[in-house]
Amino acid sequence: MRSGPLAGVRILDMATVVAAPFACTLCADLGAEVVKLELPDGSDALRTLAPVKGRHALYWKVTNRGKRGITLDVRKAEGRALLLRLLPQFDVLVENFRTGTLERWGLDLATLQRANPQLTVLRLTGFGQTGPYAARPGFARIFEAMSGFAHLTGEADGRPQHMNYPLGDMVAGLFGAFSIAAAVADRRAHPRECGREIDLSATEAMLRMLEPLAAEFEQLGQVRCRAGSRATYTAPSNIYRTKDQCWITLVASSEPIFRRLCQAMGRPALASDPRFGSSQQRMLHIDALDGAIERWCATLACAELAQVLEQHEVPFGKVYAIDDVLADPHLQARQAIIRLPDPDLGELPAPCAVPRFSGFAPQIPRSGPALGEHNEQVFGALGLGADELACLRSAQVI
Repeated sequence: MRSGPLAGVRILDMATVVAAPFACTLCADLGAEVVKLELPDGSDALRTLAPVKGRHALYWKVTNRGKRGITLDVRKAEGRALLLRLLPQFDVLVENFRTGTLERWGLDLATLQRANPQLTVLRLTGFGQTGPYAARPGFARIFEAMSGFAHLTGEADGRPQHMNYPLGDMVAGLFGAFSIAAAVADRRAHPRECGREIDLSATEAMLRMLEPLAAEFEQLGQVRCRAGSRATYTAPSNIYRTKDQCWITLVASSEPIFRRLCQAMGRPALASDPRFGSSQQRMLHIDALDGAIERWCATLACAELAQVLEQHEVPFGKVYAIDDVLADPHLQARQAIIRLPDPDLGELPAPCAVPRFSGFAPQIPRSGPALGEHNEQVFGALGLGADELACLRSAQVI
């Protein structure tokens, strides 16, 4: 495979901030051609969202990597007309405005598909295109809360918590990329059919990740709740502190692994203790078991503990901060962090393309485009000359 699995797919990304643009970037990683469309004033919140170095938005640069960038005010008649001229060049249009916004701008689905009958339109919103919450604004933390995810996060006797990262946006972006790939497969199987509208709710994407919880509630009457880092569905599975104040996560929930953990701890008799004879029994007596593991971990430095656990083939991992990630020899060997060329900062580290396809070595993408960087290239392909572009620029259409 000389090109990526999505080579030949053309995506117009007119979305803002994180979730939907991340979906497009994942497709670009696998060979899709993506053009990023922004308003001419550069008001996309991702251009100012931390982390920012001086006037350079690092988040923008890494999240919009591998894309060409244009500006176009589609709210104006000239901008709307120019967008409709662009659409025949694309297979997919991605937007994440509040439900009804494109319609108010005169860009309803019928209008878009008159310009390109085979256009797939991915609409990623907080709550979907229908229902009583359809027009509500949304952010990652809202999706995390309303899906039930935040209810599971935090200490058992504490308040619900959010992590210090917009996980809800990234999960929605993953579903967005999956949706685009599914639409491409459908198009290749049925090349003469009209394009599809994809209605992707970020809240539903988060809910989809919590697969057994509804069945658990209906069939067993149980509402799964916060339990800190401890798993309440298998045991032992928790985070423990080492003698030198590092944290490790350890999972020994199957019977063979639990026996190996007991050997590693120097307490093989624990494996035959009736309190710990099965995962279900271990969960019933988890305080006693966790206490024993916690006390043992506290007697060894992280490197010593790692050596013992590796020797006994017990799954574990040190809880990494980002500096640990960058220094890890396995991740270095796999080049899990790549270096994006950047015209302002030289290079920027960023995660590699995921997954890896045999026969395809993705090119290192450049960081996200400057505002309107490829206007002449993209609009010039429509036949617009320098004078026309100057007039559109003067009218703040581009």
